[in-house]
Order: sequence, then structure tokens, then C-alpha cells
Amino acid sequence: MSCRDTWQRVAASGAWFAGLPATFADALLSRAEPVSISAGQRLFARGEVPDGLYCVLSGVVRVTATSVSGQEALLAMLQPPQWFGEIAVFDGAPRTHDAWAQEDCELLRVPQAALLAELAERPQHWREMGQLLTQKLRITFAAVEELSLLRPTQRVAGRLLLMADGYGTWTDRSKRVLEVSQEQLGLMLALSRQTVNQSLRELQLRGCIKRRRASIEVIDVHLLRATRDGI
Repeated sequence: MSCRDTWQRVAASGAWFAGLPATFADALLSRAEPVSISAGQRLFARGEVPDGLYCVLSGVVRVTATSVSGQEALLAMLQPPQWFGEIAVFDGAPRTHDAWAQEDCELLRVPQAALLAELAERPQHWREMGQLLTQKLRITFAAVEELSLLRPTQRVAGRLLLMADGYGTWTDRSKRVLEVSQEQLGLMLALSRQTVNQSLRELQLRGCIKRRRASIEVIDVHLLRATRDGI
């Protein structure tokens, strides 16, 4: 199997890429280039000039924000076949957050200039780029709503559901084992580790999940969703 075939297979397992017109999907892959980064390496930093649109082929990319005092907020853990970096495609402004390799990663990058040239040639595909952007916006609004309205256990359940569904990117599957620690969940949800631990214990007692040493297994996604919804 060629590199192009591998890229196509991984990218097409995601709902956004799978739904693209064939001409635009082919154009993205033909203009893309592979990028390898090692665990702990920073891909880009907040304030940097944007260099393109990325897709995770393997590994996990950690998206963070850091305060002036050095406190880090964990915003997302991106896994295959998630795309990211689209905000700067629209406005050309500097990167909004930092992106790090949580583990060794293989990525695709469609360079900024190449992508903008493709969109200038076929402006009808701005609609597909808008769909990628608004998908993230919907998730952001949902997260703000959960922060305001849901108790901690419901918020933890909601984040586990998002991760199991690849933040809405997968086409036909949910991930059963989530490689995320209690500390990382706490950072994503602005909850203490103790609160996250209590919430996970409650979810396990309900039969939604099973806690492992460095991961969480989703046992019953329907029950997990019911817990998030307060049922």
C-alpha cells in the first residue's frame, strides 16, 4: 500500500473527509506532505504564523493554552483522523493555541499557501472548510453549556463521550479504550483530580466505564450518554 493510499484510508475514516467532494479530497491529499514529530515535541505555538491544515494519522496531539503565570489548560486530545488548524485558514491570523505531541505522531500537513491556492481556484470548497470549523464551534458551545449547567459527573461523562466519538469525527465506530489520565481530564474540564476521581468512581459503579491504570474503557456508551443527560 502506497503512502497516498494510507493517507486516504485514515482520512476517510473520519466523517468530515469522507463527506468531501472527490475533487476536493483528492486536491487535499495531492497537496499534503507528511510530518513526523516525537513525543513531547511542539508542533506549533500560540502566536506563530500559520503553516497549514493538519490531519492526525497516528498518535495523539495535545492542544493547550498557557497563562502568563505558566499554568497550562488542556483543551483537547486529538487522535486519528482528526483535522485541526482550520481557524487560521479563514483569517490568516497567528495560531490561537499550542499543539504538542503527546506521543510519537505521524501527521499530514496541507501547507497554508497551497490550501489557499486550491480554495481560490475552487471557491465552492470554502463551504466544506466552513463545515470543519462549525463542527468545532458546536463542540465549544456544548462545552460552555455543560460548564454552566451540569454537575461534575455529568461533565466527565460528556467529555468521555466526545473522546469516544473522536469529537464527532469518526464515521462508523466509537473508541472503547480512551488513553487519558485523571489529571488530563481534570485539566480539560477545570476540575480537581479528586473530583474527577470521584466522578469516575461513580461512572464505574453505574456500569458506564472501567478504570484502568492509564486509560478508561467505555463499557456502555448508551448508559454513559444517559448519565451525561441526567437520566
